[in-house]
Amino acid sequence: MNKVTKHDLNKHNFSGGPGVLPETVLEQLKESIVAVPDVGLSILGINHRSDWFAVVVAELEENIQNLLGLPKDYHCLFLQGGATQQFSMVPMTLLKGKTQSAEYLQTGYWSNKVIAEARREGPVHVSWSGQAAGFTRLPKDEEIEFNPGAPYLHYVSNETVEGLQFHRIPGRDDVPRICDMSSDFLSAPRAFDKFSMIYAHAQKNIGPAGVTVVVVKDELLKDAPRDLPAFLDYRAQIDARSILNTPPVFSIYVVLLVTRWLRDSIGGLAAMADLNMKKASALYRAIDASDDFYCGRVVKEDRSTMNVVFNLKTKDLEHQFLASAQEAGFSGLNGHRSIGGIRASLYNGLQLSAVENLIDFMENFKKCHS
Repeated sequence: MNKVTKHDLNKHNFSGGPGVLPETVLEQLKESIVAVPDVGLSILGINHRSDWFAVVVAELEENIQNLLGLPKDYHCLFLQGGATQQFSMVPMTLLKGKTQSAEYLQTGYWSNKVIAEARREGPVHVSWSGQAAGFTRLPKDEEIEFNPGAPYLHYVSNETVEGLQFHRIPGRDDVPRICDMSSDFLSAPRAFDKFSMIYAHAQKNIGPAGVTVVVVKDELLKDAPRDLPAFLDYRAQIDARSILNTPPVFSIYVVLLVTRWLRDSIGGLAAMADLNMKKASALYRAIDASDDFYCGRVVKEDRSTMNVVFNLKTKDLEHQFLASAQEAGFSGLNGHRSIGGIRASLYNGLQLSAVENLIDFMENFKKCHS
């Protein structure tokens, strides 16, 4: 393939986060940074207490509920602090003072961090751990040890570092499910009403850093402690419609534009899933057909459609690959600092043509270095 021009760099951003945004959203943002249509003010200078922003929040709540197909007993919140704050808010709300342990699945880098924070607030039982297998696979249903009296089950739907993704919903329907969907939220349809809470920071599929979407079922909060700080109390945030304090107006507006793009340009989550599967399948086929020049890390049935993680035979060859890819105009292919290797993140905004260009590059690199 020809070298990617600077004009195309956004299209070839394979970063694990922040992820690439759709081109049409970037074009709208370019205009809105100068002046939001029908408002006349820059999006960076619009008051968060304005009627206009209240309408933005209301539409975004509705868009997310419609995309997820959720009933009216769920609330959507747009909070700060990233997913990391949710690691603590969840057990502060649901575990503090409990004698029964919450159930957590230990499936990789991010679930390790979640578990460490939860243990600060109350008893935690690791229902299954993939540590002994080097986090190269996910559990089968029969391997997970569930306590039917647990306050909740928590898991991470997609481990961005290891490239692992649940393609089913684990757990029991009589134990509330809490899921960190930060890296695959709004990427495919699911039975979202099987979850009592979903949270996702925006910087993968749905927008820039600064806002975290939390979708919570009202029933989950009925016994929550009454002495939580208002900022860390989901009920206070619900009452304030996510404007308890100054919210990240710009980030929330971007997420609104992305949900409109998903609804109007893509046609919903089923259509988005088809596009994401085409991207992931094409790249995995190229890896599998490389005669082990490119080596996947995880078992095939648990491969992520969002983060394709692989290695080359030597560290030196990986360094050459990354340097050559950078020179060719591809960005963000470095593996996570904790495990190295190569990682191609295929979030919603990345086009199929970018994946096809990467595959061409990989085939040419293999010819030159076999």
